[in-house]
This record gives sequence, structure tokens and C-alpha cells, in this order.
Amino acid sequence: MPPEAAKDAPVRPQRSNWNFPTSVRFGVGRICELPEAVRSAGMERPLLVTDPRLAAMPMVQSALASLDAAGLGRAVFSDIRPNPVSANVEAGIAVLREGGHDGVVAFGGGSALDAGKVIAFMAGQTRPMWDFEDVGDWWTRADPSGIAPVVAVPTTAGTGSEVGRAGVITDEASHAKKVIFHPKMMPAITICDPELTVGMPPSITAGTGMDAFAHCLEAYCAPGYHPMADGIAAEGMRLVAEALARAVADGTDIDARADMMSAAAMGATAFQKGLGAIHALSHPVGALYDTHHGMTNAVFIPYVLAFNRPAIEERIGRVAAYLGLSGGYSGFTDWVLGLRERIGVPNTLKELGVDDEKAELVADMAPRDPTAGGNPVPLDRDASLRLFRAAYEGRL
Repeated sequence: MPPEAAKDAPVRPQRSNWNFPTSVRFGVGRICELPEAVRSAGMERPLLVTDPRLAAMPMVQSALASLDAAGLGRAVFSDIRPNPVSANVEAGIAVLREGGHDGVVAFGGGSALDAGKVIAFMAGQTRPMWDFEDVGDWWTRADPSGIAPVVAVPTTAGTGSEVGRAGVITDEASHAKKVIFHPKMMPAITICDPELTVGMPPSITAGTGMDAFAHCLEAYCAPGYHPMADGIAAEGMRLVAEALARAVADGTDIDARADMMSAAAMGATAFQKGLGAIHALSHPVGALYDTHHGMTNAVFIPYVLAFNRPAIEERIGRVAAYLGLSGGYSGFTDWVLGLRERIGVPNTLKELGVDDEKAELVADMAPRDPTAGGNPVPLDRDASLRLFRAAYEGRL
């Protein structure tokens, strides 16, 4: 760049805080390392937290047997809803304290991972859980010495909660999804074994995979200076582009499963930069209608892309080129629509089973969601209502 051009170039705010994941043991068969990982994290009496469906499955029973054989017990808590609520967390805290457990093995999809992390976080706290919502510096209210260690074992490839420092819990009083955050909520060790995802049905593979994609996409588009997050997000999108449809079509494709598990962790690593309107809208819809989080994100993606186009068109053009797509922004959005159709994502909220009776309430809640501030175009109530209507009616 000529000196005179450099002089006129806009100054970018090259100042930010960057955090990256914990120790991750990745690979087929590595679930066998669970007992050693638990001891390495400092536990002798872990509580395995999972969901009711998984609790009865062979993979959880095998994990419990391996813990028991290593002298670590086989305690389990599984009273967790698909969108975990505060009562689930409170019940888990009671089990952990009454059993004298010194840590948590969070085993499952996003609901179990989030609930397990928050249970461990709240183990030694005296203040109510909502005092630690991700608002300003509220996390500093916590007593760090009261946070129990966590070993995370994901069984889906979507949320990336296994490498995150927060948990999403629904407040039953307000029907709002709230983010509980603390830097020490990061699992001490994560075991990513792609074999554990082989049993996922196609619809869950599709929904969780699109959640991973939404994380990468929104992180990439969020304003701010974080080139490392941008690079991770772009590569995460490439892995989704190459692997998600294959994993949906053939659940035994272990290479595709591994790539999707990587993409999930990459999305959660990247979105420390920010999320946006996809999640800000998906959170209240999920809380009010109990829809699958990843599938709800998948429905909203093209409508939010259209809304954000003035601010992201150039950036999307760059990632489209990286993905080998022609046509820049338009080529990218056409590819997203084609992927959704190929893997069975509903085109509208109506097809997802959502009615429009609570559209005004969603519009009230979305701008207040902690993810809304990361949207590249300001998200206010009117914009939220327009986006809900567009996604409900299928207007792009």
C-alpha cells in the first residue's frame, strides 16, 4: 500500500481480549480415557450429568461402569429437559451436595453440557444463580473456590459447550433463556470421541450441525477485531460444508462425524467474538415454544443474512471464495438455502411448529438477549418483529 493510502486508511480498533479452549482429547475411542481424565481434573467422587434419554443408553452405562471400575463410583443425575430450566439445575446442585461429589462429568448434548457446567459452577456459591447472568461484570460476584471441576464429553456435534465458559438456562418465571457465565466454567478436560455421535438420528444430526454452522457464521460476521476467531470460524464453515450433508445421509461416516465434532468446538471457540440476531431470536422462540435450538437457528439463518447484508456483504464474499462458491454473497446464501433443503431443515417457523401468537413477545425479548449486541446491524424491537414475521411466512 502506498504511504499516502496507508495514511488515509481507517484505523481499526486492534485491541481485544482473546481466550482459547482447554485441553481437548480428540479421536475415535478416546472415551476409554474417561477415568484417567476425571482423576487428572482432581475428582474422586464425580457426578455424571446427562439427560434422561442418554442415561439409559449403552454409552452412558459403559462410562459409568468404567468410572466404577476405577473406584470413582457411578453416581448419575439425569433430570434435565431438552431446554434446561432453573429447576433442573437446582435439583442437580442438591444431588451433588448431598452426595458429597467433588466434580461433574457433563455427558451428552448441549442441554446436559450446559446444565452440568452450571451445576458444577453453583456447587459452592451462596448467591442465587441469576446473580451470575452474563451481564457486565456480574461473573465477579462468584466465589472461584466454590466452582467444582468439569470433564465434558459431547455426544452431539453442535453447541460446542464442551469448550465454552457459559451455560444457557431457561428462567421459568420469565420464560427467557439466560446465559450464566464465568471464566472458570470452562471444562478442565474435554473428550471428543466422534464414535459417540454415530447413533444420532438424521434430524438431530442436521439440527446440531446447523447450530455449529450458525456459531461459525455469526462469529465471523460479528463486528470487532479478532482475526484468530475469524479464521477458526471460516474453517469451521468449510468443515460443515464438506461434512454435514454426508453425516446426515450416512450416520456411520466417521470422518464426517469427526469433522462435525471439530466444527462444533471451533464455532464455540470463535463466538467469544460475538453472536447475533440468529441466536437473539432463536433463544426466545426456543424458550417459549420448546423448539430444538439448532433447528431454530437453521430456520432463521437466511432471513438474518438478508437483514445483515448491508454490513456483511464484503465479508461473506470472502468466505464464499474460501468455500469455493461463486457469486459472492448471493452464491453463499443460495448454498445455505440448498444445504437446508438437502438435510431437511424447515424453511419457515410455521413448518417448525411455531405459531405467531407470541410474535410480539419474541420481538420484546430478542433485543434484550445477550447475543443481540453482537449483530452487525443494530437489532431493535421493530427489526426483531420483522425478522420473526419473515421467518414465519417465508419472505426473503
